[in-house]
Amino acid sequence: MSTKHNFDVILEAQEEGGYVASVPDLPGLWTQGETRDEAIAHVKEAISGYLGTLQDLGRPIPHPTREHLTVEA
Repeated sequence: MSTKHNFDVILEAQEEGGYVASVPDLPGLWTQGETRDEAIAHVKEAISGYLGTLQDLGRPIPHPTREHLTVEA
């Protein structure tokens, strides 16, 4: 049985086109996509892999915080 986690994602439109997506509660996690939808799909996949790696290493899953602003472009 899988557990659902909710994390804020920051999407930033890039001047040259495309989007960069990051997750403040998961240090070092960022990805990109040519479109907003592609960036969102990539970040969902990256979050899944990040959490899976933490689980494989026996490390705790960070609890999402709300101490930051989430800005979507």
